[in-house]
Amino acid sequence: MPGYKLAIDGPAGSGKSTISSLIAKKLGWTHIDTGAMYRAVTLLAIEKGINLNDEASYRFLESSLIHYDSNRIFIDDRDVTEAIRSEAVTHHVSLVSSFPYVRKKLVQLQQRAALNGNIVMDGRDIGTVVLPKADLKIFLTANVEERAKRRFKENVKKGKQAQISQVIEDIVNRDQKDSTRKESPLRKASDAVELDTTYLTIEQVVNKIIELTDKKENNHGV
Repeated sequence: MPGYKLAIDGPAGSGKSTISSLIAKKLGWTHIDTGAMYRAVTLLAIEKGINLNDEASYRFLESSLIHYDSNRIFIDDRDVTEAIRSEAVTHHVSLVSSFPYVRKKLVQLQQRAALNGNIVMDGRDIGTVVLPKADLKIFLTANVEERAKRRFKENVKKGKQAQISQVIEDIVNRDQKDSTRKESPLRKASDAVELDTTYLTIEQVVNKIIELTDKKENNHGV
């Protein structure tokens, strides 16, 4: 796979998508947010009115294209970048992303998207499953309170009402579901660099990862 592959994993609210997007912009690379892809599947499943608990009902993925273009996510030709952030999608995405069939289909799409060029891909199984041979793997963490605070601020900006205690509960539940699911659970790859972002600014994290990327590139003579 020509080009540099940067894999960024971590739990909910660790800043994966924001940081990955900023790194991609600074370096002029392509950013692929795999969590958004699972949200797109969830949105489509809700719209189709399928039984969300029935894995066989997700066969619509055989004829649906979920893809990125200029950091916007599309289902076929429809831009769903904002629609996938609805409360209904957020509530059901853990369930949808737990099905082996759904994960298999999206991993195929993600690996295809990463074939050419310099890629920053974030999610929960990038370094372990999607891009196991990535040039650099980062695992972002932060304590639950800090992650909840970040998510709460995001919600307020978007006009969503939620108590901080509820946000903490939601994140703890998401962590538990993601780390214990049978298919591609959330875990740190053995060769990943772990960064605790609890007391770091977004800019500090971005600069640190770019610094690590530069070191890797120089070591490999890329």
